[in-house]
Amino acid sequence: MREFSLPARYEVSGGEHLPGLLRSTAERHPGVGLIARREGAGWRDMTAPAFVAEVRAVAKGLLASGVRPGQRVGLMSPTRYEWTLFDFAIWTAGAVTVPVYETSSPAQIAWNLRDSGAVAAVVCDAERRAALASVGHDLPELTRIWTMDPGKGEESGGENGEGNDAPGAVAALTAAGAGVSDAELDAATATLTAESPATVIYTSGTTGRPKGCVLSHRAFLAMGHAVVASSAPLFRTGDSSVLLFLPLAHVFARMVEVVALCAPIRLGHVPDAHTLTDDLATFRPTIVLGVPRVFEKLFNGARAAARERRMGWLFDRAAAVAIAYSRALDRRSGPGVPLRLAHRLGDRLVYRRIRDTLGGRATHAISGGGPLGERLGHFFRGIGFTVLEGYGLTETCAPTAFNPCDAPRIGTVGLPLAGSAVRVADDGEVLVRGDHLFTGYLGDERATREAMAGGWFHTGDLGSLDTDGYLTITGRKKEILVTAGGKNVAPAVIEDRVRAHELIAECMVVGDGRPFVAALITLDDAFLRRWAGRNGLGGVPRDELPRHPLLLAAVQKAVDDGNAAVSRAESVRKFRVLPGQFTQESGHLTPSLKLRRHVVAKDFAGEIDALYR
Repeated sequence: MREFSLPARYEVSGGEHLPGLLRSTAERHPGVGLIARREGAGWRDMTAPAFVAEVRAVAKGLLASGVRPGQRVGLMSPTRYEWTLFDFAIWTAGAVTVPVYETSSPAQIAWNLRDSGAVAAVVCDAERRAALASVGHDLPELTRIWTMDPGKGEESGGENGEGNDAPGAVAALTAAGAGVSDAELDAATATLTAESPATVIYTSGTTGRPKGCVLSHRAFLAMGHAVVASSAPLFRTGDSSVLLFLPLAHVFARMVEVVALCAPIRLGHVPDAHTLTDDLATFRPTIVLGVPRVFEKLFNGARAAARERRMGWLFDRAAAVAIAYSRALDRRSGPGVPLRLAHRLGDRLVYRRIRDTLGGRATHAISGGGPLGERLGHFFRGIGFTVLEGYGLTETCAPTAFNPCDAPRIGTVGLPLAGSAVRVADDGEVLVRGDHLFTGYLGDERATREAMAGGWFHTGDLGSLDTDGYLTITGRKKEILVTAGGKNVAPAVIEDRVRAHELIAECMVVGDGRPFVAALITLDDAFLRRWAGRNGLGGVPRDELPRHPLLLAAVQKAVDDGNAAVSRAESVRKFRVLPGQFTQESGHLTPSLKLRRHVVAKDFAGEIDALYR
C-alpha cells in the first residue's frame, strides 16, 4: 500500500484555541482533579477551575509587565507544574511560548531566544538565570526575565530588579497583574485564532543549526483530539492519569500536556528522574509516557535485580513465556492451555513485580522518539503492560501515527491519526498531510518549501504501509549508509537490537564508503558494575573493563544478536568499545537523546579509521 488515511473525528473551527480548550474543560468538569501537585509524601489535586484562576492571574501579570499578543516568551525549566502553568498563561495572554531545554548551553539558549525574537523569559532557578544572563548582551530584545524559584525577581536590562528576597515568578506576576481587568485579559486572548502560532520549538539539530518549528493552536487541538479518539478507553475522566517526566521542551511531552486537557485526565509532573520510582509508587498512573531507552532500562533493571537474587534463570524463562504469550495473542487460535498456565505462573512470580514498580495501576504506555523493537514490545504486552508505539516529529506536533489500544500491531508505529494521511513515496520516504502539521520554519521560507513539497510534509524517514494501513519505520533517509560494495544499509535495524543488551548504552553503525559495516559502542554504567560483579571482575578499574576479553565477548554476543536481523552484507564485522559515554554535555546526544551522528563521526574519526586498518 502506498497511501492510507482516516477521516477526522473532530473538526477544529477557526475560532478555537488552547486557552479556550482549558476554559471549556473547567466548565464541563468543574469538580474533577485536573493537575496533581507534589505535597510532602503525596499529591494534592487541583481542579480545572482552580488551575484556570491561577493561569489567568499569571497571564494578567504578563500583560501588566508589557508582554503583548503575538510576542514570544522563552520558557526554560525541567518538567514541573509551573511549566504547564506558564505555557497556558503565555497562551492566555495571546503570546507564543518558546521552550528551551534546561540542559542547553549558553550558545543554544542565545540562538533559540534571538532567532525567535523573544521579549521575555521564564527560567526555573538561579543557575539557568545565570546561564541566560551570560548571553544577555546578545539578546537586545529580551528585557524581562522571571525565575520560578523564590530568591530572584524580575531582571530587566541585565540588572537585578528586586534582590535576593524576591518572590518566585508566579507570586511576582500575580501581584503585578492585580490591576488588570478580566476584560483586558479576555481581549488579549480574543486575538487568538486556530491559525495563531502557539509555540516555536527548535528542532534537536542532529545535523546543522536548529530550525524554529512553528506550531499553531490548530495543530495542537487537531492532534490532541485525534489521540484521545484513537484510544478512548485509555482516557477515562476521573480515573485515568499520566505522570510526565520527559522534558516539556520536547514536543512529545507537550503533546501529552494537551491530550490530558482534551480528555481530560489527571496530570502530574516529575522534575527529577532520580525520584521517579518513588513518584510512580505514590502517583500510581494508569498511563506511562516514555522513550524506548526508558523501557529498555526497565527491562534490564528487572533482569539484573533477578540475577542478583540468583533468580536470573526464572526471569529469563518468564520473559520467554511473556513474549510467546503476546505473539500468540496475534494468532486467531490464541495462546494454548500450557502457555496460559505458564503465563499465569509468570505473572505470580515475575510480572507483578515489574508492574508494581510502575505504581501498580499502569496498563499502557505511550512510546515515541525511536523504535522500541518487537522483542520488548511483545515482552511488555505479555506482562500486562502494553507499550503503544507512535511516530512523529516536531513538525507533526508529535504523533502522526499511533497504535490504537484496542488493536495494536507490535513492530509498527500504528495507524495515521484520524484526519491525517500518510503516503510512502517511490524512494520509500514517509510523507504526511493533515491539520496537525507545522506552519513552517521561522524565517526560513526555503527550508519550509523543501519540507512541504507538493503539499505533503517530507519527513526524511523511510517506511512502509501494510495492507491495513499500519506504518513501519525502517530508517532515516539521510542515515542510509552505502558501503564500498554498493550495499545500502539502514543502521537503525542493527543498532536497536544491539542496544537491547543490558551492557550497551549506545551503538552507532558506520561504513559509508567503506568495505564493510562496523560499529562504535558505549557501555551503560548503570549495569556495567553489576555485570562486572557477576563475572568476577568487580575489582577491575572502569577504564580497563572496555578492553577485558570477557566484556568484549559479551559485547560480541550483543552484536551477533543484531547481525541476526540483517543480511551478511549489512552485518557488523568489527566494533570498537569507547571508554566514555555519548552525552548531551559532550554534544553527541540531542536533548531528546538522539545521536548526533555527524558530531560522533567527526570526534571519533580516528577510532573509525582504526576499524578499517
